[in-house]
Amino acid sequence: MAHPLEDMRALIRGAPGADRAAVEAVRRRNAELTKPEGALGRLEALVEWLAAWQGRPVPEVSMPLVAVFAANHGIAARGVSAYPADVTKQMVANFAAGGAAINQICQASDIGLKVLELALDYPTPDITETDAFDEMGLAATMAFGMEAIAGGTDLLCIGEMGIGNTAVAAAIYHALYGGEAADWTGRGTGVDDAGLARKTAAVAAAAGRLAGETDGLEILRRVGGREIAAMAGVIIAARHQRIPVIVDGYVCTAAAAVLHQIDSHAIDHCLIGHLSAEPGHVRVLERLGKKPVLDLGLRLGEGTGAALAAGIVRAAARTHAGMATFSSAGVSSRDD
Repeated sequence: MAHPLEDMRALIRGAPGADRAAVEAVRRRNAELTKPEGALGRLEALVEWLAAWQGRPVPEVSMPLVAVFAANHGIAARGVSAYPADVTKQMVANFAAGGAAINQICQASDIGLKVLELALDYPTPDITETDAFDEMGLAATMAFGMEAIAGGTDLLCIGEMGIGNTAVAAAIYHALYGGEAADWTGRGTGVDDAGLARKTAAVAAAAGRLAGETDGLEILRRVGGREIAAMAGVIIAARHQRIPVIVDGYVCTAAAAVLHQIDSHAIDHCLIGHLSAEPGHVRVLERLGKKPVLDLGLRLGEGTGAALAAGIVRAAARTHAGMATFSSAGVSSRDD
C-alpha cells in the first residue's frame, strides 16, 4: 500500500544543508569592508544567511517573489471570522486588480507577485468534525505548492489569504504544542468577544480530535488548510532548489512549524518576516528558535510582512556586494 506522505517526510529529512564555504567567503569580505567590525548589526547576519542558502559567496537578490496562497475553510461557517467566506474570492480578485496592500508593497520594492488559488469553491471540511485531507489529498496539495517557484526566484516570500485560517493555524499550534486553545487563539480579522469565544471553542474541538497525535504532517492532514499545505510544500521545494524563504505571519508560520516538527533543521533556510499581532505568534517563534526581522504590529497576511522584510534582505545583500574595501578605497583600517 502506498503511503504518499512518506515521500514528503523523506524530502524534509533529506534536505541539503547550508553552504558553509559561501558563509566563510561573506565573513572574509565583510572584514575588509569600509566600516567598523559589526557596525551593520543584523544586516551582516542576513547576508550570511542568504549566502548559506543560495550557495553564493557574494549573494544577491535580483528576482524576489511573493507567492500568496488562497484557500477556503469549512470552519468559517462556525463564525470564527469577522468576515464571510466569500471575502477570500473577492480578495483574490482584488489582488488581480492591483488593489491590495501586497500589490503596493511589491510595486514599491520591485518584487514579483504570484497568487495561487486552491479550489476556492470547495472549502476543506469543518475540522471540528472531520479531517481536512486524506493522505493523497494532502500530498497533492503540497505538490501543487512546490510548483509555485517554477518560474524562478532567488528569494521567496510566502503569504496567504483565507477567511477562517487563523483558527486553522491555531488548531495546528494547539495540536503541536499543547496548552489551552486560548493560548493560540487571537482575534484574527477582528472578531468581537463572542466571536473569539466561538473561535476558541472551535480550535479546542479541532485539536481535541487528534488524541495526542505528534507527527507534523499528520496534524497538517487532519486540521490544516490547503494554503498551509501548499506553503509547506513550497518551503520544501525551495530548500532543495537553494532558494531562501521569508515566511510571513501567524498562518504562514504554521506551515513552517509542521515541517520543524518533522526535522528541527527543516526550516533553517527560512526567516520569519515579522512578528504578528496575533498573541500566539511570539510563543510559536520561541519554540522554533526564530527572531522576526520586523515588529510592526501587522496582522493583515497577504505576505505583507515578508515582502517588507525582503526589502531589508535585498538592501543587506547590495550593501555587502557594493561597498568598497579598505584597500580599494584607500581608507586606513583599524590595524593600519
